[in-house]
Amino acid sequence: MTLPRTMQAVHLTRHGGPEALVWRDDIPVPRPAQGEVLVQVLAAGVNRTDVNTRIGWYGREGRAGWAGEMEFPRIQGSDLCGRIVALGDGVKGLALGARVICPTNQGEPTEQNPLAFVSIGSEFDGAFAQYCVVRAQHLHDVTASPLSDIEIGAMPCAHGTAHNLLTRANVAVGERVLVTGASGGVGLAAVQLALLRGAVVTAQCALNKSAPLRQMGALILDRATPPKARSFDVVIDVVGGDGFSERLDALKPGGRYATSGAVGGPMVTGDLRTIYLNDLTLHGATHQPREVFAGLVTLINTARIRPVVSNTYPMRDIARAQADLIAGTFPGKLVLIPETQE
Repeated sequence: MTLPRTMQAVHLTRHGGPEALVWRDDIPVPRPAQGEVLVQVLAAGVNRTDVNTRIGWYGREGRAGWAGEMEFPRIQGSDLCGRIVALGDGVKGLALGARVICPTNQGEPTEQNPLAFVSIGSEFDGAFAQYCVVRAQHLHDVTASPLSDIEIGAMPCAHGTAHNLLTRANVAVGERVLVTGASGGVGLAAVQLALLRGAVVTAQCALNKSAPLRQMGALILDRATPPKARSFDVVIDVVGGDGFSERLDALKPGGRYATSGAVGGPMVTGDLRTIYLNDLTLHGATHQPREVFAGLVTLINTARIRPVVSNTYPMRDIARAQADLIAGTFPGKLVLIPETQE
């Protein structure tokens, strides 16, 4: 195909509210350098990660973005389903026309820091545009999947995060698992994936958004009700906040707690005696080893999981989509669709 010279995209001009998002239709289409691939965006999920980056929520210890310092303007978008339209020099193993996804956090490990990473839509431009450039080594082919572009575009961040949480916590068949924030993107994905592993899952969420979780076969616990003490082998927590101590108490001796979010607040209080006297293990889960994300890709290509997508929006309506996300208007995922550019 002949590539256009310009594209539509959403520029984040600074940290701030939705007014910091500026719709543009004159952004130069990037060209892939050596080892890079140009991807035409087919669908882009909406995530808390993008909102948190926009408002500067990660700005501690010298960080302004998700994984490091940000430069403005930045094209955000941490969820990507796209089609390869150009290959940079030296790229092998990927074909023009292939449908692809990539993890949000893309490892660039060094001997000094084996968990070093940069993040799409934070340290480099992402999917809130008609085209974006990604390093070839981080792309995964999902051409074979029977899932739609919209469904796949909803999965890299939420399902990648959830799959990583469950992998870190080593969730096994028959174990009892509590998932907080279970009607949101990551929480709902964690419920799906834990059920797929054969776990007995209790989904904690607002009752008015519990229908999809009941249909999956999860038990439901109202988000205002404390979980029963010593009832769970694993807690998957994306909420944090005031309930942290109760979630530790909910674990059986030898239990595992894994977290990747703090929508209820990042500052928590707990009793260290609960942790060491009960031999609990705590996991923070951000970096995804390539093999973990590759495991998710296998599930996508075989359609063993299907995300709950509650609404889609034209990409220029990003502010409305993010407002609905923050308000918790819908369960599951929201997805932005760019205009087609032939």
